[in-house]
Amino acid sequence: MTMPILDFLLARSSVQISDLREPAPSDAEIAKIMAVAARVPDHGRLAPWRFILYRGKAREEIGKKLAELAEQRDGQLPEGRRNQELARFSRAPLVIGVVSSPKDHPKIPQWEMFLSGGMAAMNLMLAANALGYGTNMITNWYSDVPEGRALLGLAPQERVIGFVHIGSYEGTVSDRPRPDPAMLYADYSGPWKE
Repeated sequence: MTMPILDFLLARSSVQISDLREPAPSDAEIAKIMAVAARVPDHGRLAPWRFILYRGKAREEIGKKLAELAEQRDGQLPEGRRNQELARFSRAPLVIGVVSSPKDHPKIPQWEMFLSGGMAAMNLMLAANALGYGTNMITNWYSDVPEGRALLGLAPQERVIGFVHIGSYEGTVSDRPRPDPAMLYADYSGPWKE
C-alpha cells in the first residue's frame, strides 16, 4: 500500500510564477511553513541559513532597485527588460529568500551548510504546497553579483539558495519530463575507473 505522503511527493511540481495569485499564505501559515523549513539535517545544529520575506510594497521597491542596478551594469535598458526587472519580485504575492548564512566551524565544511540550506528550501516549498499554495524557486542574475545580494538584504558572506515565489493558483499544473529514476542509481561496484 502506498502512503499518501509518497503520492504527494510524486505529484509535486512547480507552478509558473505568472500563474501565482493572491491570496498569499497568512502570517500563521508562514510561521508553520518556516517551522517545517527548519526541520532539516543540520550538522552541528548551526542553522546555517535564514529566510527573508518580500511582500507588500517591498516587492515593488526591490523591483525599482533591481532596474537601477541593471542599468548601472548594462546601460540604458529597453522598455521590455526594464519592465521585467521592475516586476521580478511582484509577480507572486509572496517571495521568500532562502539564504545560506554559513558559520565558522573547524569540522563542518561550508558546502555541507549550503546543502542544508537547499534542504530547507525544499521543505519550505513542500510545506507551502501541503497548505495548497503553488511555489516556484529561482535565483537569477542578481543572486550572482555582490550589489544584487546587498540590495536584497544579504550580508557579504551570505549567498542566495533561491527565491521561492508563493501564491494561490487555479487549475492543474502540467508536469514536465522527468529523468528515468532507474538510470540514476546503481549498486556500488568499487572505485571509479575511467
